[in-house]
Amino acid sequence: MNKVEQTLKPHDALARMLGDEMGAVTALIAERMASRHAPRIPEITAHLVDAGGKRIRPLLTLAVARMCGYSGTDHIRLAATVEFIHTATLLHDDVVDESGKRRGRPTANLLWDNKSSILVGDYLFSRAFQLMVEVGSLRILDILANASATIAEGEVLQLTAAQDLSTTEEIYLQIVRGKTAALFSAATEVGGVLAGLGDDAVRALHTYGDALGVSFQIVDDYLDYGGTEALGKNTGDDFRERKLTLPVIKAVARGDAQEREFWARTIGKGDQRDGDLKQAMDLLERHRALSDTRQEALDWAGKAKTALEDLPDHPIRNMLADLADYVVQRIN
Repeated sequence: MNKVEQTLKPHDALARMLGDEMGAVTALIAERMASRHAPRIPEITAHLVDAGGKRIRPLLTLAVARMCGYSGTDHIRLAATVEFIHTATLLHDDVVDESGKRRGRPTANLLWDNKSSILVGDYLFSRAFQLMVEVGSLRILDILANASATIAEGEVLQLTAAQDLSTTEEIYLQIVRGKTAALFSAATEVGGVLAGLGDDAVRALHTYGDALGVSFQIVDDYLDYGGTEALGKNTGDDFRERKLTLPVIKAVARGDAQEREFWARTIGKGDQRDGDLKQAMDLLERHRALSDTRQEALDWAGKAKTALEDLPDHPIRNMLADLADYVVQRIN
């Protein structure tokens, strides 16, 4: 790795190394999101794609394929597939969450309408399945189809657990593994299958992606209470939106009856008043909910790095380990 790469963030270093392949993925996405009969489809999709984003998931597929010695072109299709699935879930999520902004821009459902966002999301899911079928591997099709089902299952579970103060950390982890980690693990796993790795190595790739995704989401939840606006998070957004994230789940479980009444009013009923955010922060601090959430994020990042030890020695393997470290650097 040269000096320039050493100063780049891990995902930027991967993007630089895999620049030609990412360019091919971008071109394929533009080609497949086109529609002669429904121009609103490319309009909405382009709005989301043009908003930027790190594209970590397709990068993972390309990186693993390169690391494991794959020399064909099907990894381009799979990386585009992963990005289409991710983009489809974003369109659906913004409708479910009634979001008005994503990546600092108005959401598609705000600029167009909910119906368009849902239907275009469905279109992108269909395009994703067309792409994965073209690869011609039943095993890869099985991995990505299972991931798509798991993502939907995680979203429904989150919907039913929302504002339910009896939600446990086990249920939280199940939700996170569904809605976030499933696509991370599928993105890494299919790269290894495509390259013809053995079962043990493919399982290690799955473990890496799963742990990376869990750590990624836990950090995101932590930053809503323990981050700064400079890191792109506004303190208290999750509290105001009554999201039952890991820090709150820990504080509720450790609180007394009076404290649980506070959470029932603010999160369960949505009756929030001046000073409630400060009280919530005080309760999180009192019960070490933030520090323990931070430690869990670090532990999951450690699991991701450990899984890499069973994979081929390659510069990309080190970059994937750096990526796991980078995910949790925001909370250090």
